[in-house]
Amino acid sequence: MFLDLQTTGVEVSDVICAIALLYDDKLDAELINEGKKIPPIASSVHNVTNEMIENAAAFKKSDIYEFLVKHNTKESVLVTHNANFHLQMLSSHGLDWHGDIVDTMRVCKHLMPECELFSLPFLRYELKLYKQEKSLKEKYGIKCALFAHDTKSDVMITKLLFEVLSEMTTLKNMEELSFKKVLLDKLPFGKYQGRYIEEILELDRNYLQWMLQLTELDEDLKYSLEYYL
Repeated sequence: MFLDLQTTGVEVSDVICAIALLYDDKLDAELINEGKKIPPIASSVHNVTNEMIENAAAFKKSDIYEFLVKHNTKESVLVTHNANFHLQMLSSHGLDWHGDIVDTMRVCKHLMPECELFSLPFLRYELKLYKQEKSLKEKYGIKCALFAHDTKSDVMITKLLFEVLSEMTTLKNMEELSFKKVLLDKLPFGKYQGRYIEEILELDRNYLQWMLQLTELDEDLKYSLEYYL
């Protein structure tokens, strides 16, 4: 099953405001109201507003929560892009996932190290996943254009990305790679974005040391900075 969710922000106190699940050729998407206001900065990313969630149910009262609880077994596989974030959000809402996990973002880091970025919107165009969207939209009755950070759009793009990765390796290997740290050779953001970390180490070591102190730093980047420093 494929999952995507959006939140009221990226702080520890933030909550789910939208979620989508694709399974057995069925696409479910729900708005969620956990009693926390969505700030404009978050709405500008995922287009979910406070008016939209006004009459929505809490996560534990949603159909998707009920389905996830029912299928929260070792035999189930949850596929998502940036699994750490999604699993942490589910856990903070009372659902600790016990099945297997495929993190398409980390698998891409392992199998496609040449990519400039590993965000879902970037990979959508880098891998030309958009060419397969039309038939997928027709299958699930989506008439509007797909756009980044919409749960229905992102969960379908995750499925297309998973299919590409499935041609490169096995499901078992993807599950293993999803929890194996990646040694990055280039910086993914900042003033030296796209440049080799070894090169920056000689040029501006202090910058890498400063970056290492950033909170909410991607664990693969933290692992890589510690390795080079």
